[in-house]
Amino acid sequence: MEKLIAQIKQGKVWPFPGGIHPPGQKTISNSQAIARLPLPDKLVVPLKQHIGANGQLIVEKGQQVLKGQALTKPVANWSVPIHAPTSGTITDICQMPSAHPSALPELCVIIEPDGQDSWCALAPVTTPSQLSHEQLIDIIHDRGIAGMGGAGFPTYIKADSRKAIEYFIVNAVECEPYITADDVLMREHAAGIIAGIEIMQQLLTPTLTIVGIEDNKPEAIAAMQAAAEYNDKIIIQTVPTVYPSGGEKQLIKLLTNKEVPSGGIPADIGVLVQNVGTLFAVHQAVYEGKPLIERVITVTGNTIHNPGNVWALLGTEIKHLLDCQGFSPVPQQRVVMGGPMMGFTLPTVRIGVVKTTNCILAPDHDELAEPGPEKACIRCSACADACPASLLPQQLQWFAKSKEYDKLKEHNLFDCIECGACAYVCPSEIPLVQYYRVAKVEIKEQQAEQVKAERAKERFELRKQRLEREQEARQNRHKRKPAAEKSADEKQKIADALARVKNKPAKDDDKSAVAAAIARAKAKKQNQEATLEPDNSDVALERAARKEQARKYKEQKAASSTAADPDDKKSAVAAAIARAKAKKAAASEDESDNTTAAPTDDKKAAVAAAIARAKAKKAAQAEPAASVENDSSESEVATASPADDKKAAVAAAIARAKAKKAAQAASVENDNSESEVATASP
Repeated sequence: MEKLIAQIKQGKVWPFPGGIHPPGQKTISNSQAIARLPLPDKLVVPLKQHIGANGQLIVEKGQQVLKGQALTKPVANWSVPIHAPTSGTITDICQMPSAHPSALPELCVIIEPDGQDSWCALAPVTTPSQLSHEQLIDIIHDRGIAGMGGAGFPTYIKADSRKAIEYFIVNAVECEPYITADDVLMREHAAGIIAGIEIMQQLLTPTLTIVGIEDNKPEAIAAMQAAAEYNDKIIIQTVPTVYPSGGEKQLIKLLTNKEVPSGGIPADIGVLVQNVGTLFAVHQAVYEGKPLIERVITVTGNTIHNPGNVWALLGTEIKHLLDCQGFSPVPQQRVVMGGPMMGFTLPTVRIGVVKTTNCILAPDHDELAEPGPEKACIRCSACADACPASLLPQQLQWFAKSKEYDKLKEHNLFDCIECGACAYVCPSEIPLVQYYRVAKVEIKEQQAEQVKAERAKERFELRKQRLEREQEARQNRHKRKPAAEKSADEKQKIADALARVKNKPAKDDDKSAVAAAIARAKAKKQNQEATLEPDNSDVALERAARKEQARKYKEQKAASSTAADPDDKKSAVAAAIARAKAKKAAASEDESDNTTAAPTDDKKAAVAAAIARAKAKKAAQAEPAASVENDSSESEVATASPADDKKAAVAAAIARAKAKKAAQAASVENDNSESEVATASP
């Protein structure tokens, strides 16, 4: 390590593979000082201007805000707030085109400046060395500082690195053509940048700090050397002008000869990189208490009459920047956000400036010609020779076109920094970077869907386990828990107590106490049994009474049957025979009513049936003499001959009615007699 530090201090640099040398075109904009623009008519401030989650909106439509007032607050990891660039009124909170090649709408705060430019209350710190690590991190976080070199990584995350940092590298290379924002910033504010570097040194405690500047910026190199003269831990290192030496991994290789592993980050090898614009914003946040609300932007191109660098408030529309610098558009004018290598063409100039905007390029057709139609690859390998990440651009393009995402990952697609060197040297004018960008987005979406599916499966499994536990708990809720088995100590104590009782001499008091305990135990057991078993004594008594009543009834019935007279039996049999004859006669009489004329024998039978029913009634009343009288009556009626058929028919009808009534009365009397016999006592 000491040998490496000695080589670095001697000015040694190590080349990285690939790289190209496009025309710089920097003298167009770096010959003038940074200008201040008039306030725009409105500011379109996006809620997300960094990598990570959006902040939570804490203002509302119609609210008056001051310059530097927070518009959002962080609510998640990698989330930083945004602030009002000037004082004014919030006229709307709506979806507006984003600073992205797709220009997809995103939520923005629309502010109408009041022209006063009134600041909110600030909290500057004069001696940051007296602040703790956490206090400095909170200041950087609350002021909304994010990486201004391109990616927009939250600075407080890098400043709070949990890994030991040996080399802190300041990226002042600015290798892309046309862009001179960092160059003029170092010329005019070198002291502020060095102050920001010292704050980061306090947080990271690196062994060495290296400021890398391309050799085509002599004035910036001189200014930075003068500002860092008193700090022996800061080295201003000049690197050769080659694109893309400003890439994070390429700059680390240039200055330290260390290589970041594939899929890793610089902190894995003890290195951390920050942009000079970010460090100046850190200086302003700590020493002046100002949040990040403006930045230096290069406005250049052949259609700009006054090219140069300007301080632009975040949220300023691109149209306002162009108009202030004398924009004269040509037919089919292109406006590029960023440089010609890594920038993208804007679909509209009504897009607001964000924290990562470093250049607005408005070229004419001769300066930046439209790409021609894509031709077939001739396999010249020029793209592979120019790739600074040592990738195979041609192979990656084939896999991207065929959507072979697994092979893209195997060939380290995500190591591509999208510098555009491969497309710049391609003779077939294949837009290689565009293929890579689309493939990266699709792979990330696929991974997100896979993660979502895995989480859903995990939630399903957890829910299934929870339902099974609840079902098992419901089933075991009504089961009697087994008695807890006594421990060995408890068993030994019980055995010792029994032994003492057996070995203790018997006394009268002891015997009485034992007898009382036994009696109490028996009483307790009886009480428990009484409470557990219902009292059925009343039911048993009722059952016994019914049995006794039935027994008496049987005895009475038997006595009555033995004491019955033989004549009564005969009368009963005769009554039964008479009832049967009467029933048969009634049936025959019903049939005879349906005919027009009935024979004389049927009429006689009807009369005989009536007489028989009368006899049956008398026989049921246990009158022995009735049988003799019935016989005599029957013989008299049988011998008598009717004088008139009509009289006989009427008499037969009357007899049938009387017989039916007599049968009903007989059945009622029989029922009553049976009930009296059942209730009578023997």
